Amino acid sequence: MDDPRSRLQREREQTLERLASLTGDYDSVVAASLDTNADDEHDPEGTTIAFERSQIGALVRQVRHHLAELDAALARVDDATYGVCEVCGAAIGDARLEALPAARTCITCASRRS
Repeated sequence: MDDPRSRLQREREQTLERLASLTGDYDSVVAASLDTNADDEHDPEGTTIAFERSQIGALVRQVRHHLAELDAALARVDDATYGVCEVCGAAIGDARLEALPAARTCITCASRRS
């Protein structure tokens, strides 16, 4: 596995790009809703626009949460605690960190929480 800081920073940049794209999509949907009849109940497109706005809003929240997790992982790199399970203190496996670079727990502890 390559340097954790570099990997996390690359993923953070990709996440910021995704957030910018989603924010642009959200702004487009909101702008489209302003150009249409504001009465969702009687407008055949109203529920579709509201649904799209809700869907994109949920994705924006997920991406922001992921960004916060990446920032926390970068802080763990600075603290020399990156790759250490926050529950049991064991090492988090390289395969898990490869799949989930911001992982806070080892696979054993993560499976117990599910």
